[in-house]
Amino acid sequence: MTATLTVVGLGSGGEDQLTLGVLKELERSRVRYARTADHPAVRDLRRRGIAFETFDSLYEASDDFQEVYESIAERLLRAAQEADGGTIVYAVPGHPMVAERSVQLLRERAPNLGLELRLIGGESFLDEAFVRLGFDPIEGFQLLDASDLTREQLRPRLHTVIGQVYDAFTASDVKLSLMNVYPDDYPVVVAQSLGIPDQERILTVPLHELDRLERYGNLTMVYIRADRDDRLRRKSFERLHEIVGILRSPEGCPWDREQTHRSIRKNFIEETYEAVEALDNDDPDNMKEEFGDVILQVLLHSQMEEETGTFDVFDVLAELNDKLIFRHPHVFGGENAQDAEEALKNWEQMKAEEKRRKGASERTSVLDGIPKDLPALPRAYKLQKKAAGGGFDWPDLSGVFDKIEEELKELREAAANESEERRAEELGDLLFAVVNAARFLKADPEEALARTNRKFSSRFRYIEERLRISGRTFDETDLVEMEEWWQEAKVRPE
Repeated sequence: MTATLTVVGLGSGGEDQLTLGVLKELERSRVRYARTADHPAVRDLRRRGIAFETFDSLYEASDDFQEVYESIAERLLRAAQEADGGTIVYAVPGHPMVAERSVQLLRERAPNLGLELRLIGGESFLDEAFVRLGFDPIEGFQLLDASDLTREQLRPRLHTVIGQVYDAFTASDVKLSLMNVYPDDYPVVVAQSLGIPDQERILTVPLHELDRLERYGNLTMVYIRADRDDRLRRKSFERLHEIVGILRSPEGCPWDREQTHRSIRKNFIEETYEAVEALDNDDPDNMKEEFGDVILQVLLHSQMEEETGTFDVFDVLAELNDKLIFRHPHVFGGENAQDAEEALKNWEQMKAEEKRRKGASERTSVLDGIPKDLPALPRAYKLQKKAAGGGFDWPDLSGVFDKIEEELKELREAAANESEERRAEELGDLLFAVVNAARFLKADPEEALARTNRKFSSRFRYIEERLRISGRTFDETDLVEMEEWWQEAKVRPE
């Protein structure tokens, strides 16, 4: 005979909220467990002579709820196996299928042990929430777990109930998550023991006071009413997508409507350079603004494609998510990378595998794949790196320095005797050789030159400042004096 484990819901209050079916099941069963004695129905049923063995001792012995639920499930499954065909009842607060991790574990494991699992529903705390807090879930509703709340889950346009706000620490975590979306003084409702006479408490507090209440407990929840104010969505990607769509719509901005990929191509480049400048200046406020401008370019181009039905920005995000996971098997796939160099090697290997799986055409040259419009300095760096990957490289740095000296000599000769075009060609050869030295030195040439540009600007401005202080112009001084000031600038903090 197959052993049966029956899970019943005790409802959200006392015995008056028990269903008749649950009460009958409890009356005829001999072996009864309850997740906790801290529930009004358990106390009421005890007066009827219906007693339970509870798992409260597990809560007292462990601070890890997951560990507690694992232990509860293990004990119940073992008891059911030892019941020799009898029925065991496990009673949980509310409804068995609402916020009951122990029941989820039983549902996962009972079939593998040959046990029959029966569920008898009860009134959940949500039933009382709909009535006592006064909202209809069909308007849009989400139930979230306080112990696992993230900003990404929050949708201000939906009625939101956050359950299992056990204590002040949990309330503090909930508050911090909510503050990512809602103002600090936004009104939130804290509800405790809904539907239980003499225990129910409903109060509205500003968000910043959510973790400063006198008491919390197993029956504490937080409710945030649905709000259509778009200001609450100002940090959401969906709102940004919506705004760009409006700008491109017939009712939107005439300038935005007229733009094409080609017409705003230069904007993409300019905004990227402005973002890089903010990075170089280590200017967080400007970074915040410039990064947004770069994202806007991505949204505008994606919106143009969405309008033709080819793809939208969410397809872009999906492609990127898949790529990041696929190219990091040492993070998401169980493989390991001991250092950054090995991680980069994994990236390149998975990148090649990704191309193969997508059926990308085979490249005819190891130099393929470098954007043709990349600025010359980083393009030279990438070309040399690709060539070196194919074995075309100097064995050590001495060969690179010899090449630089050779190209410098040829530039000197061209400067004295050759045409302007020839001189430019020899200058390019010298620059290319210097970029190769950067690769051997593991120094990005673009960053190295940008650093020197900043250093030069700072020192030259020092000379300008000295001229201003002395009341002179460049024409009124000589190179010797300016060189002295330059040397002074070199020893000053940059």
